[in-house]
Amino acid sequence: MYTILIVEDDPKIAELLRANIEKYGYFAKVADDFERIVETFRESGAQLVLLDVNLPKYDGFYWCRQIRSESVCPILFISARDGQMDQVMALENGADDYITKPFHYEIVLAKIRSHLRRAYGEYAAGPEEKKVEAGGLLLYPERLSLVCGERSAELSQKETLLIDALMRREGRVVGRDRLLGLMWEDHHFIDDNTLNVYVARMRKKLKELDATASIEVVRGAGYVLSVPDSEKNEAGREP
Repeated sequence: MYTILIVEDDPKIAELLRANIEKYGYFAKVADDFERIVETFRESGAQLVLLDVNLPKYDGFYWCRQIRSESVCPILFISARDGQMDQVMALENGADDYITKPFHYEIVLAKIRSHLRRAYGEYAAGPEEKKVEAGGLLLYPERLSLVCGERSAELSQKETLLIDALMRREGRVVGRDRLLGLMWEDHHFIDDNTLNVYVARMRKKLKELDATASIEVVRGAGYVLSVPDSEKNEAGREP
């Protein structure tokens, strides 16, 4: 597993970067002592560094030079400073790339994968991302993200488990006990109404995504991800 060192003094941004990076199967280490960046780098064994420019005491350019003096690992700057001179300085101090804030996390991850691949080989970008497609929906379980057309929604872990189970059996009933067992290890102590709450939340998110697929209840049996017959016919039509 590849380790990414995050050197960012804004705790909120650092945590969001960590969470998004770890969704893709990497390990992320967040630096918490801005006077020991090089020591933290050594201790982490990081294969790539995300580095802010504006840091306490010494700026990112200084730390980039220190890291570069003992490692050739990729160093990517992430900064709100978008001037050309800042980008030139970053590259001249040994950085491999420069990403300006605000940024899309998908772009940051794409650049991480690209630089890892260049530095360590074709298979360094991590395992292929899992995805599930059904009913006009595209689910990324590791990202906890559901996509429909141009829209996307962030899901909780329980919501992801729920819609994953329904999408994998599109058009077929998934029993309540089966869903409870997937979503909770010891589901015998879970109130039936708790599952109803998550179904209601998932229905709301499907509506917000303007999805044609819907979650229908089959009394006495469970739930089913239903798709309009017109869409089924269209999907099965020869091109």
